[in-house]
Amino acid sequence: MIRQRRHPAATKRTIRVEAFTDGVFAIAATLLVLDLTTHSLGEVSSDAEMWAAVGGMSQLFLNFALSFVLLCLLWMTHVDQFEHITRVDSTMIWLNNARLLFVALVPFATNLTTDYSDYFAGRLAMPVVFFLAILSSWLQWAWAARRRQDLLPDLTAAEVAAFGRGSLSALIISGAVVLLAPWTGSFAFLLFLADGPLTRLLRGPRAGAQTEE
Repeated sequence: MIRQRRHPAATKRTIRVEAFTDGVFAIAATLLVLDLTTHSLGEVSSDAEMWAAVGGMSQLFLNFALSFVLLCLLWMTHVDQFEHITRVDSTMIWLNNARLLFVALVPFATNLTTDYSDYFAGRLAMPVVFFLAILSSWLQWAWAARRRQDLLPDLTAAEVAAFGRGSLSALIISGAVVLLAPWTGSFAFLLFLADGPLTRLLRGPRAGAQTEE
């Protein structure tokens, strides 16, 4: 086989990276429902018992909803990034693969957090996996910013810096969730409600106005 040599700084179109990423996100989000479909309601002989059994699945439903929403937020971040990233290099591809590694682990981590919430490690499974996925996403943007002229040609240096500051919001919040989860469990994820305001604060009013234009 003849192997073609590519320059280390060579870039590629983003279409295949975007398609692969969308597919992994879609599969991970779909697999989350398996925890619900494989859960047995046990012996049920009346409507009251059935509703009681479904009510006993509240933790399952909560963690399913949290993971699904957070996966959607991660995917939206991916979409926003690739609205501006026009080319990728090998480093960008591997950083994206690192993000997808943790995205693919989300269903497993959600199951651990649900089934072993009585244990410290169980309560940390979901928060740590999401933190690592968000960290990978932030590093991906940081690398793109480093090679702005090649990978982000449509943005100015000031705009790239503003987006970078804004992306710190999810990273800061996910770190706080990791710290709080051992004591508050999945309710620590409610901190992500502050993501929007914190993102706008970190980007600054001028960056927000430029984005709207």
